[in-house]
Amino acid sequence: MSESTAELRSFSFVLAVPDLQRSAAYFRDALGFRLEWPEGSGWQLVSRGDVRIMIGHCPDAMPPSATGDHNYFAYLNVDDADALHGELINRGAVILQAPTDRPHGMREFVIGTPDGHRMMVGQELPVGN
Repeated sequence: MSESTAELRSFSFVLAVPDLQRSAAYFRDALGFRLEWPEGSGWQLVSRGDVRIMIGHCPDAMPPSATGDHNYFAYLNVDDADALHGELINRGAVILQAPTDRPHGMREFVIGTPDGHRMMVGQELPVGN
């Protein structure tokens, strides 16, 4: 089998949500994302920095909260986990776990959405901590 020369580039995560307007407002207001697409298409692209998330209106899909640990969809790297955590707390974001230093060398916290999706946020700890 020959090796592919096609390169993959990050575009975005894709989420099914039961209420597109509510989810778009949460990503904008509580998480600080920009709404990128016009309303009316059944989809909304939200972006913050290099992170892009396509949220699609899927009112009949299984709720993410019913999928247990499978409702994690992203691991986001940041330079300052505590600063982002503080910002998100002030914005009213759903924080499921406060920043904690982990044995694998990351300081991590967990963000939730009103529908039950979860994102892990991590910052590399200095070597030797």
